[in-house]
Amino acid sequence: MGDGTVNEELDQMLSNLADAGCGQEELEHAAQLYETGDAEALLRHFRKCRSRRMDELHEVQRKVDRLDFLIRQKTKVIP
Repeated sequence: MGDGTVNEELDQMLSNLADAGCGQEELEHAAQLYETGDAEALLRHFRKCRSRRMDELHEVQRKVDRLDFLIRQKTKVIP
């Protein structure tokens, strides 16, 4: 595998992580793990990033649920 392919693979991985909402620290840590070749640690890092995104998703869902509650309450009042 040539250097160009490795760089393209790393760039693609970092782009995907950024698109998934990962922050700069997460991107830098992923790049470091990739460059050291520690595939198991990189996979653990991906899973941690995913878990954080799921926590964010659940928080947003709670906010939407609160808005839905308010909408239902007002819908009962306004015929």
